[in-house]
Amino acid sequence: MQMKQKSRFAVAPMMEWTDPFCRAFHRALTKHALLYTEMVASAAVVHGDRQRLLGFRDLEHPVACQLGGSDPHQLAEAARIVEDCGYDEINLNVGCPSDRVQSGRFGACLMHEPDVVAASVAAMKAVVGIPVTVKCRIGVDDQDPEVALDALADAVVSSGVDGLWVHARKAWLKGLSPKENRDIPPLDYERVHRLKQRFPDLFVGINGGIASLEEASAQLSHVDGVMLGRAAYHDPWLLAGVDSRFYGAKDPVASRTAAIERFRPFLIKRLEEGARVNQLLRHMLGLYHGVPGARAWRRRLTVDAVRPGAGVEVLDAALAEITQAGVDKSSGLGQLEMTGAVGA
Repeated sequence: MQMKQKSRFAVAPMMEWTDPFCRAFHRALTKHALLYTEMVASAAVVHGDRQRLLGFRDLEHPVACQLGGSDPHQLAEAARIVEDCGYDEINLNVGCPSDRVQSGRFGACLMHEPDVVAASVAAMKAVVGIPVTVKCRIGVDDQDPEVALDALADAVVSSGVDGLWVHARKAWLKGLSPKENRDIPPLDYERVHRLKQRFPDLFVGINGGIASLEEASAQLSHVDGVMLGRAAYHDPWLLAGVDSRFYGAKDPVASRTAAIERFRPFLIKRLEEGARVNQLLRHMLGLYHGVPGARAWRRRLTVDAVRPGAGVEVLDAALAEITQAGVDKSSGLGQLEMTGAVGA
């Protein structure tokens, strides 16, 4: 039950997006949502620069690390390293359809090999004490989702998996790009709902095409958790309502301006450490999504942030411009004083 509460709402792992800077910004908007790393190959964890690949800060908790791989022994070694780094959960990727991932025999192609997935889960469970979950599709290519999803679920449940996140679409490994695989295969939420009915005691979370907190809330009538990906990234302000809606807690900020001020100490600290301002600001481009002045906000954060010597003044100028336009004039400082800034 503890896992179900923690994982009621999650932001999906997304390659080139959910890096530590992104997660810190999202944490300025929600204290309780489960955040995920980008997928990290198990071989890279075992043999590569662990600080660069796995480094994160305490402010990101609860945070899960998503691994990619198909060698149970290597995944177990990587899982031990991930746990030692302090992550709250390990998730195995059985959903990514990219050619690069397929060539490494991991990701969505493992829907064809449930026994390999089960062996990998068992190997990781044997060496760590934190939850081990799997993120998968409902099937790939010509598989029957009724058969394929049950086969994978049966295999990993027998290995003691702690939860299953299901992207409610097939993946087509040939003929569709990763981007097309996020849109073209039709969504089938009811297939995931039937899986939950079949496994009432297993954590089952749903992902795919969910665009609002209202839609997410509706899904929780059928499953244990809901995961948003692109919607949360392109319109991050929706995360500011997660804590009250899904966790019965006070939301950290009452305005976009307050979110910026809460994130500012983290941003300044990272710039002092040598990060480039565009590396941080790119994750804030959608903060004013759908409101007047959003285009000017994005322009400031993209064009000005790549100029030589650019710093926090880029954010200040963008904020001054959008505030002058009459958007989000409330500073939210009363709320900020109560909750504090995101730690440096």
